[in-house]
Amino acid sequence: MSELALSSDRSVTARGVRAAAQRLAGHIVRTPLLENDRLNDIAGGRVLLKAEVLQRGGSFKLRGAYNLISQLPAEARARGVVAWSSGNHATGVAIAARAFDCPAVIVMPSDAPAVKTENVRALGAEIIWYDRYSDDREAIGCAISEDRGMTLVPSYDHADIIEGQGTVALEAMEQAGAAIDRFVICCGGGGLTAGCATILEDIAPGTEVWIAEPEDFDETWASIKAGKRLTADPTKKTICDAIATPAPGRLTFPILKRRVSGGATVSESEVRRAMAFGFRRLKLVLEPGGAAALAAVLAGKIPTRGTTTIVTLSGGNVDPALFTSILRDGENFG
Repeated sequence: MSELALSSDRSVTARGVRAAAQRLAGHIVRTPLLENDRLNDIAGGRVLLKAEVLQRGGSFKLRGAYNLISQLPAEARARGVVAWSSGNHATGVAIAARAFDCPAVIVMPSDAPAVKTENVRALGAEIIWYDRYSDDREAIGCAISEDRGMTLVPSYDHADIIEGQGTVALEAMEQAGAAIDRFVICCGGGGLTAGCATILEDIAPGTEVWIAEPEDFDETWASIKAGKRLTADPTKKTICDAIATPAPGRLTFPILKRRVSGGATVSESEVRRAMAFGFRRLKLVLEPGGAAALAAVLAGKIPTRGTTTIVTLSGGNVDPALFTSILRDGENFG
C-alpha cells in the first residue's frame, strides 16, 4: 500500500490556511489585487480582481500543491508523487515537486491544451495520458500510486490542498483593506472555493461567497441547492477544461454547502467575452476556466451594484490558437 498524502481526512481550518501561508511565504508570488474603471462602470460597484494568472505556473494551483508536498516526509518525497489534472494542478505539482527534488507523475487528458502539457514536461514531470470521456483518471492515478509507492496529490479533495488554496482569500482580504461584500470564485471541484470560504468564515463572516461555473458543469451550485452531491455528464465538452469537474469533492462539499451563498452559470460566449475583456482592458491573459467568475460579473449574473466584490482570475494557461480566435472574434468585449 502506498503512503497517502498527509491528513487527507482531517478537518479544514482557518488555522490551517494561516499555517499554509507561512509555508508558502517566499515560494509563491503574492499576486496583485487589481481594479479597472471600465469594469466598475459595468458592475455598478467596485470590483477587485485577484490576479492568480500571475502566479508561478499561471494559476493558483501551486499554493495547494506546495503546501502538501512540503509536509511530506523525506522518504515519501524520494519515492515521488502522482496527480491527475487537465493542466493547472499538474503544473503546480510539477513546480512543487521540483523544488524538493521529488519525482512526479501526472495523469493528463490526451486533449489537454498543449501549453499545459508543455509546462509539465519542461518541469521534468512524467505524463501518463488518459481519455477524459472514457477513462477513470483517479483509478489510473491510484494504480500508479500502488505500483510505484508514490504519494497521491489530489487536485482538490485534500485538507492540505484546500488550505493552501485558501491563502488566495487571506491575501486578497489583506490587500483590500476594506469591507468586502462578495467574493466570487471560479469553481470546479471546489478546492479553491472551500479554502477561501474557510478563511473568510473566520476573518470576514459577513462576506458572501459566490461561485461561477460553466454550462453543463454547474453541478456544484445545483448540489448545494439539492443538499447532496450531484454529478455532471463527463462526456459533455467545454472550453473551460480547468473547471470541468463532474462533481464537487467529498471534503469540499460540506464546506461549500454551509458557506456558499449563490452561484452563476456562464455560457461559452460569456466566457469568451470575459477573456477578450481581460486582455484588452486589463492586459491579462485568461484561460476559459480562469475567466468564469469575471464572465459572471460582466454578464450581470452576480449582484455587484453598489457593493464591493473580489473576483478571482484563477488561471491563464490558454491554448494560443483558441486565445487568438477569441481575440479576433471578440469585438463586443465591453
